[in-house]
Amino acid sequence: MATRSNPVSEAVRQYRYAFGAIFSFSLLINLLMLTGPLFMLQIYDRVLVSRHVETLAALFLLVIGLYAAMALLEVVRARILSRLAARLDNVAGRPAFLRTVLCSGMPADAGRDAVRDLDRVRQFVSSSAMAGLFDMPWLPIYLAIVYLIHPALGLLATAGAVVLLVIALVTDLVTRPLVRQAGSLSGERAAMVESGRRGAEALTGMGMEDAIGRVWDRLNARFVDATARAGDAVGLSAVLSKTFRLFLQSAMLALGAYLAIGGAISAGAMIAASIIMARGLQPVEMAVQNWRHMLGAHDAYSRLKLATSSAPLAAAVALPAPRAALQVDNLSVSPGEGAAATLTGVSLAVECGTALGVIGHSGSGKSTLARALVGVWPAQEGTVMLDGAPLPQWIARGEHVGYLPQDVELMDGTVAENIARFQDAAPDDAVVAAAMAAGCHALILSLPDGYGTRLGGGGRTLSAGQRQRIALARALYGDPFLLVLDEPNSNLDGHGDTALNRAILGAKARGAAVVVVAHRPSALSAMDRLALIENGALTECGPRDVVLKALMRRDKTAAAPRAEAADATGSGAGA
Repeated sequence: MATRSNPVSEAVRQYRYAFGAIFSFSLLINLLMLTGPLFMLQIYDRVLVSRHVETLAALFLLVIGLYAAMALLEVVRARILSRLAARLDNVAGRPAFLRTVLCSGMPADAGRDAVRDLDRVRQFVSSSAMAGLFDMPWLPIYLAIVYLIHPALGLLATAGAVVLLVIALVTDLVTRPLVRQAGSLSGERAAMVESGRRGAEALTGMGMEDAIGRVWDRLNARFVDATARAGDAVGLSAVLSKTFRLFLQSAMLALGAYLAIGGAISAGAMIAASIIMARGLQPVEMAVQNWRHMLGAHDAYSRLKLATSSAPLAAAVALPAPRAALQVDNLSVSPGEGAAATLTGVSLAVECGTALGVIGHSGSGKSTLARALVGVWPAQEGTVMLDGAPLPQWIARGEHVGYLPQDVELMDGTVAENIARFQDAAPDDAVVAAAMAAGCHALILSLPDGYGTRLGGGGRTLSAGQRQRIALARALYGDPFLLVLDEPNSNLDGHGDTALNRAILGAKARGAAVVVVAHRPSALSAMDRLALIENGALTECGPRDVVLKALMRRDKTAAAPRAEAADATGSGAGA
């Protein structure tokens, strides 16, 4: 069994040596940060006392070299962090994108903001706040040097560092829940914007703008309030930390002056100790000021790791193309973790060269079955198999499965790219063959640029019927063995219905296993068998005519008591 795969963790492990280099650079940078105070110490205690210009010149040249080295190390460290952020995006970008796009089928999926979380992590890694985190571990070095100057100054600096750390911890306790609440509300806002964009026609056509605007106002007010409270807490902490650090610097000068008056230290040591203490505490103050961004990046990183994790997989072997049957054994499906199953205990089989029609009332579980058959929604219990092999074992599953979802969405690209599923160097003849099989070749040729016509996001430049027919061609591309069509004729006219039935017959003729979810009777003419789904359970399954006759008998039996009741009511009224 392979270990659980996580591209984010793997990227961090892969570049751990780079983090080690940043850690080493940070040590050298913080040592070189002592250049200023030590130079001042030498000026006060040596140059001004000896009045040697040669000593001053030599020290100044040394300072130029040290500052140049520090600047070079700072640039290298910043570039390494920037490259690490870019590499993280390169490694985790595709899994984050796919998670964001594909989680739309799972209503409560936490990965719907994976791309935004990745952006947040990348921006933080390349920021100065990240560099400040690498400077914080060297605070003891600064405190040790202050102790060497005088223990009393060291104790005061240590007490100041403790106070700033307490401010940072209190800031964390106060702002963490607020930042998480703001992040959750931000996701709700984004989801509302997306749902509003998709339903813009209904909103405008029915005059719902004002009503939906009020809903947005309430949600946005909660988001703004949580963000403002988090900002207030961080702002107060930043002011306290900055004010305290300035006070501490003055207190260090006062104590240093007292010690200098007593002859315990020199005037240069007094000033140097104050500067060294201030430089050592600067990363702590920067951390307090950036605490909200740090928490946001930490939470985003945790969500990103969870969202891009994939379950452990057994060593896979390329299987021969399926050619026998689709088998479903005791299948139960839930729309999300913790949600009640919407499909339970379904078992059926579809042999090659046959078509199964799935019928039932709205909400009975038909679309849930269609999604489970192609792996959009994973099985909670039971298995979906092609030629006896569970669906996850098929490495190149996409080559063997064609799927037309109920809600058709085409991608921003050309018609040909959409039909070819955006495969690189897709053969033109295969694209045209799929379009002809779907009966939409003439339709495509009538578009401004034919197969090269570029579609907007979602294919909104086409009518609903045109999108559905091109999506059918996409499902048929490559002659997949399993063809699952969910309400494939919901937007088709009579000509489209004829083309659909012809496509289903063609798929059966080449040996495909076809499953069609349908409401309209016209889609059932090409079916060999029917399955009736009621309340998430399979209640009837058999030859088409047998199932239809059984349903007619059941409808007549159910209608008889209603007719008798109506007659009795009529007789009573007549009397």
